[in-house]
Amino acid sequence: MADIARLIEVIEPEATALGFDLVRVKMMPSEAGDGGEALQIMAEDPATGQLIIDQCAALSRRVSERLDALEEAGEVLVPGAYHLEVSSPGIDRPLTRAKDFADWAGHEAKISMIKGWDGQRNLRGELSGIEDGMVTILDRKTGETTVPREQIHSAQLVLTDALVAATQPLDTRGADEIVETEEKADD
Repeated sequence: MADIARLIEVIEPEATALGFDLVRVKMMPSEAGDGGEALQIMAEDPATGQLIIDQCAALSRRVSERLDALEEAGEVLVPGAYHLEVSSPGIDRPLTRAKDFADWAGHEAKISMIKGWDGQRNLRGELSGIEDGMVTILDRKTGETTVPREQIHSAQLVLTDALVAATQPLDTRGADEIVETEEKADD
């Protein structure tokens, strides 16, 4: 199993060198349907809160080169076959950093607590913010609820009209250069 903390140590300086903020590093099942894994990297340009296609490609190349160099030196960070996926966090972005909980206060969010959390495991409502490591949300069922950030398994914004209105328009530069092809089925 991949050591996410070590992967972050390796990937974050590469993102920072390009002027990006690392949002999340996660190992997940590959969507390619091959039974493999995907190393998902989400990053953002602090000026826009997103990455455009060229920025994703630049970060992907840098990370690939760094991981390959470490592997050649004997440090295998991701055992076995995997796909590298670099993306922008999107509008309904995951909330992973303390600043995310502060920056997106006032918007609807979903929070899932870790297993073993003493209390309601899933929360959904307006995010109030974070103070001293404690995240506050106005949960639809329980009202104002404050939980320790380190006890949160996952959190993300909920796509609402208010969120769309508050989000900068997506930059579509480079999208017109994408060529879609149809694959013919083998007869």
